[in-house]
Amino acid sequence: LARDGSLVHAVRNRMLPIVAGGTGVWTFCHVEDAAAAAAAGLGWKAGIYNIAGDTHALVRDWVPLLAEHVGAPQPFHVPAFIARPMIGDHGIAMMRDNRGIPNAKAKREHGWTPRYSDWRQGFASVFAKE
Repeated sequence: LARDGSLVHAVRNRMLPIVAGGTGVWTFCHVEDAAAAAAAGLGWKAGIYNIAGDTHALVRDWVPLLAEHVGAPQPFHVPAFIARPMIGDHGIAMMRDNRGIPNAKAKREHGWTPRYSDWRQGFASVFAKE
């Protein structure tokens, strides 16, 4: 998440509701962890590696916390049938069905570990100066 990014803008303007119970799972990666992994990855054997934090975040948990960090009102809760015309099936899936990603391969094969293993730590780091 960027302090001035589109998700923050949406949360500040109450344009990112929690849809269908917010059971979708997202996996965040702090920009510093992504950069460190990219630099380290230059020496790794070729392959596909997920670079992400260690913990997953339910939409119903991360959207309200993001709102809190940026001083925005708490998000609305919207059923899927109301949100579908605005965000489509893919948007519903992101909010309800997304399952996140594992980072085990990068950790196992190359000893990579994120500095910000928990998404809450990453949020606090990014928005500490708000």
